Amino acid sequence: MSPSTSKSKKSASKKPAPEKRSVAEVVAAQQRIQQQQTKNDARDKAAKASKKAKGSKDAKSSKKTAPGPGHAVPTPPMPGKKLAKPGHEKALDLQPLYLAENYRGSGKLEGKTAVITGGDSGIGRAVALLFAREGANVAILYLNEHDDAKETCRLIEEEGQQSLAISGNVQDPQFCEKAVKQVLKQFGALNVLVNNAAFQQHAADIEDLNTERLDETFRTNIFGYFHMVKAAIPYLQRGDAIVNTGSVTGLRGSKQLLDYSATKGAIHAFTKALAQNLMERGIRVNAVAPGPVWTPLNPADKSPEDLREFGADTQMGRPAQPEELAPAYVFLASQACSSYISGIVLPVTGSVGES
Repeated sequence: MSPSTSKSKKSASKKPAPEKRSVAEVVAAQQRIQQQQTKNDARDKAAKASKKAKGSKDAKSSKKTAPGPGHAVPTPPMPGKKLAKPGHEKALDLQPLYLAENYRGSGKLEGKTAVITGGDSGIGRAVALLFAREGANVAILYLNEHDDAKETCRLIEEEGQQSLAISGNVQDPQFCEKAVKQVLKQFGALNVLVNNAAFQQHAADIEDLNTERLDETFRTNIFGYFHMVKAAIPYLQRGDAIVNTGSVTGLRGSKQLLDYSATKGAIHAFTKALAQNLMERGIRVNAVAPGPVWTPLNPADKSPEDLREFGADTQMGRPAQPEELAPAYVFLASQACSSYISGIVLPVTGSVGES
């Protein structure tokens, strides 16, 4: 072995494993991926722009949209402001709707304890709020969006339940184990696990998908689910539940979200396989597959032009609001509602026939 080869191997061995990265290192990696894609978008903008394409988008915006959950909801054109990753809900010009004022709790999760990854904002916040309204104490796991997490905890406590916010990296199995133990110490039990944390960054061409990007997407979106399930399983009992967040992209693919779609398809398969694996233990495992939802995830990914037409291509003509997704999670988490359901992927996509 040559000295140079030995030296390179030695230096490589000192590089920390991806799952051991700090929160700050994960955020820096995600922002680096975002910045590179911004450059790629600028390169492709001239090729994508045409009068014909603009005309078709304008036509989409003018069509009638589906009504909201008992009150008006925003419709395209949506705001075009782009967020820096990982995406803070507080920074959005148009705040997502999560209060679900027309939803009345009835004790479906009374006395339960739930853990929600990515629970600081978006779908995770809306789910945390409704779980609390149904009687559960709720712990949320998040990356570094401290202001968002604080607000979610306030909402949980306004519903009369206890909250717990834990910052960390779900790519790290040791963090997942420590977080679960912290929940047990605080609440004495764990009954519902919602895997919801996600990383998404669009790419027009497969050539734009380098190893770093693939690693970030898979370690967050599917490895993190495995790590959280393994950490939680020793403490879940018969009648408890796991609910994973899939995606419409996992059902039909997305040409600009190759890696993200692949992880969501993996989550759907993981859900069905895990449901079979845990059936004898009496633990149900299901997934929700959202369509376009107005959360920080997409404003931290898409271009301003694409953001304005976000959700316009659904048959309902608009994106969902987080409060429209959250009841599906309550349904699948509650033994009273779905005791005879396990291994399904429930589409909530704004279009007919998704499965």
